[in-house]
Amino acid sequence: MILNTTYTDREASKLIDSNLGEQFPIMQRIKLKGIGSKRMIINDVSPKMKQYLNTVDDLNYGSIELRPKGILIHIHKKLDSYSWVIPYYKLHIYNSAYFSIHAEGNFIQFKKNKLFKENKAFIEKIVTQKNTVLNTTDYYGA
Repeated sequence: MILNTTYTDREASKLIDSNLGEQFPIMQRIKLKGIGSKRMIINDVSPKMKQYLNTVDDLNYGSIELRPKGILIHIHKKLDSYSWVIPYYKLHIYNSAYFSIHAEGNFIQFKKNKLFKENKAFIEKIVTQKNTVLNTTDYYGA
């Protein structure tokens, strides 16, 4: 689900928190050595997500935020901000010619350039966090 997060909206915040958990406490953020990626250049998105990108030839940037039960992908279009809410159980990451994230029938591709290389450790952190969370028995309510 993609939400407009340009302005603070309590309903959107509640929806994000209910799906992905509340933001990590400050000590956990320090332990994880940060919960946000640096911005990356978006190469392509699925057809349903094209409306959230700049239509002119400007570069589109996105960043990723780590949450206890998933990730948020932040996209900026002119003065608006959008956040794609992805729980870990729906998250699929592919690393080929482009780095891409897939969920709910949508995808976003990031270019593999200098900005991607700076985020490589953060991407490994996402995979580790996903595996840790999905391997806990209480995640699925068991």
